[in-house]
Amino acid sequence: MPAAALKPKPLPTQSTARRAVQLDLPYAPVLKSPLPAGRPREWYISHNRRLKAMRLAIALLDSGVFLPGQARNETIRDAARLIGVHPPSDTTCHMVRALMKYSRWGGVRRRAPCPARRPAST
Repeated sequence: MPAAALKPKPLPTQSTARRAVQLDLPYAPVLKSPLPAGRPREWYISHNRRLKAMRLAIALLDSGVFLPGQARNETIRDAARLIGVHPPSDTTCHMVRALMKYSRWGGVRRRAPCPARRPAST
């Protein structure tokens, strides 16, 4: 028997699976470092909201929700319950959908170089 046949198959990823791959549990949060002191209270609130929205967006992507239209508030709150965080507010749910929307776009749009700016060949 060839050696390649004895090699175990790798686990399916989200892109190769026929159906959604379940989120790996138990979820282990990363170690937290203290936030910088001296900022206004609103900064801490928005910072924590952004972190929570990112965690929830990652959990939704891992569970097979790829489009912002698929991520209703109930779906996002179910994902929060699954990973063990408090249910998000409507504002945080909106932020999760915005993160999913803009992550599909790929960030900064790259323009073609302007012909006038091309270096002259010597």
